[in-house]
Amino acid sequence: MNGTVTAVSSNEAYSFTKPNRAAITLLAGLGVEGDIHAGVTVKHRSRVAQDPTQPNLRQVHLIHQELFAEVGSEGFEVTPGQLGENITTSGIDLLGLPVGALLRIGAEAVVEVTGLRNPCRQIDNFQDGLLKRVVGRDEAGNVVRKAGIMSVVLSGGPVRPGDPITVELPDGPHRPLERV
Repeated sequence: MNGTVTAVSSNEAYSFTKPNRAAITLLAGLGVEGDIHAGVTVKHRSRVAQDPTQPNLRQVHLIHQELFAEVGSEGFEVTPGQLGENITTSGIDLLGLPVGALLRIGAEAVVEVTGLRNPCRQIDNFQDGLLKRVVGRDEAGNVVRKAGIMSVVLSGGPVRPGDPITVELPDGPHRPLERV
């Protein structure tokens, strides 16, 4: 399973959206260089309020470009970086990956998938009604989160639009992604 980086984004300040960049640099054990969410311990405000000593399992946020087309067909206009992701991908079923999957991005960077992004109400502040499109329920009533995945950086390096992404699945049995 292979894909492509379609956009990269980062922001040094807390904001819902992140501006697109020509490149970002991933730092092992920290996240995106210069991004407000980089660090060994949690940086998301709600997580810091609960326990600021928790490990940061949300160093790099990835979203599949295909989600933008899906919500676009329902009247929402979303472009890379607007949902706060660092890396926008194409061609990979991010939501179908198991915990521990490795994504080799570009020539050097490697991230390990930790879980699903848990979308919050800020998505409706961005575009009213969008939250219901990125969080829903399946036929069995289980919550389905579609707003991307979270990861930690194992090996740093530059990441640019157009870079290839190679997926390496962990040895089985595979654990499905849960919110982190």
